[in-house]
Amino acid sequence: MSLAVVYSRAQVGIAAPLVSCEVHLSGGLPGTSIVGLPETTVKEARDRVRAAILNAQLEYPQRRVTVNLAPADLPKDGGRFDLPIALGVLAANGRVPRDALDGCEFIGELALSGELRGVHGVLPAVLQATRRGRRVIVPRDNAREAALVEDADVRVADSLLEVCAHLAGRIDLPRAEGGGIDDGRASPLPCLSDVRGQPHARRALEVAAAGAHNLLLVGPPGTGKTMLASRLPGILPPLDEHEALELAAVRSVAGHDTDVANWKQRAFRAPHHTASAAALVGGGTLPRPGEVSLAHHGVLFLDEIVEFDRHVLEVLREPLESGRIAISRAARQAEFPARFQLVAAMNPCPCGYAGDPSGRCRCTPDVVARYRARLSGPLLDRIDLKLEMPRVAHAELRDGVVGEDSGTVRARVVAARLRQLQRAGKPNAWLGNREVERDCALDARQHALLDRAVDRLGLSARAYHRVLRVARTLADLAGSGRIEEVHLAEAIQYRRFGG
Repeated sequence: MSLAVVYSRAQVGIAAPLVSCEVHLSGGLPGTSIVGLPETTVKEARDRVRAAILNAQLEYPQRRVTVNLAPADLPKDGGRFDLPIALGVLAANGRVPRDALDGCEFIGELALSGELRGVHGVLPAVLQATRRGRRVIVPRDNAREAALVEDADVRVADSLLEVCAHLAGRIDLPRAEGGGIDDGRASPLPCLSDVRGQPHARRALEVAAAGAHNLLLVGPPGTGKTMLASRLPGILPPLDEHEALELAAVRSVAGHDTDVANWKQRAFRAPHHTASAAALVGGGTLPRPGEVSLAHHGVLFLDEIVEFDRHVLEVLREPLESGRIAISRAARQAEFPARFQLVAAMNPCPCGYAGDPSGRCRCTPDVVARYRARLSGPLLDRIDLKLEMPRVAHAELRDGVVGEDSGTVRARVVAARLRQLQRAGKPNAWLGNREVERDCALDARQHALLDRAVDRLGLSARAYHRVLRVARTLADLAGSGRIEEVHLAEAIQYRRFGG
């Protein structure tokens, strides 16, 4: 029989659907055709595969070769199918035992010499193959990334000839090992004790970390907005195994090298204000993840947020609500996770010194209002905590008391987050409206206080629920089983800027 089937995985967003590479040899003029909705890079595989087989001193069949990549309606792109196509040709020609292909999946691009080159998106493929109980053979360039999946049977190879020898039983390919071991080599994160003064901002940062709330910092240049934002990952709870793998899968699909020592650290992404909408949320003819997905389970920091194009900022509204981003193109659709925590910073006015005791600001109220209006109401509505930071006195910078370090604050954050997970299974910022009604009950006096705040600040229904979520986080930090009036009052204070 001149038919062989080899299994591989395609890449659709961070999903890795199974692809059957069916190779058939028949009579007729020698030639190779690839069908099954291949993109240009996959069509070019016929030339790479033929040269790789010949340069590996193996025989390429002088017959009609038909390669079908099933399912036929799933687009295929990249060089990841080179290795399975080559093995299918060799198995159909009797040069590789067909039964050795059972229970295995193969991913890898071939050089003309027969060497294997790494490809993007290996981690999602290994995850799916492991769930199906299959062994995966990958290029050595992808070994460290593939080894992040515990209990996976991943073998690494340097060339097509090595894979053939392994399938023939002549050699045993080495396992990909050690990728997910935490050996203490992770880079230390910036410490919160570096921040002098700004006790209210430190408090807001702790609240944001405890409840996964979005945060806006407003203040003159040099008040420590960027320094505070960069300390947020250091006080967030550690990633669990599932969250770390999900983030690593996004990075793999985006083509970022896996930093094995730091792969369990929270992401901190800080795109420049000239970034386009596609750079922020993802896009392209072949959809790739953007900054919001690369910040999944981490922090997206937008410094000088009002300098971003307004259209660019508006595309954040959907992922801020849903935690996912769907990218649709004429021929492709992809969905990426985007459960990030937004931290933004801005000056109070164009010159940066509105409200400063020095009186340096000469901006008129109309100019300040237009400047702040660059942030739309719907986007501001989705930011839970808004804090105006004053300039720190020089004496406090020089002689100020050193504040708590990140480890101390992180312990309180972890304890508060644990209460939330035990109560609702998710951080307070992700609670739905019904869950808010269940977990954020108020008494009559507290309802009256909140009603007055809604009227005075003109809060929307969304802002109303976000105040309750923040109040619930403040209660969790205090170890309280119910929301007290002091918690509600503090939560209302965080809504004062911009309504």
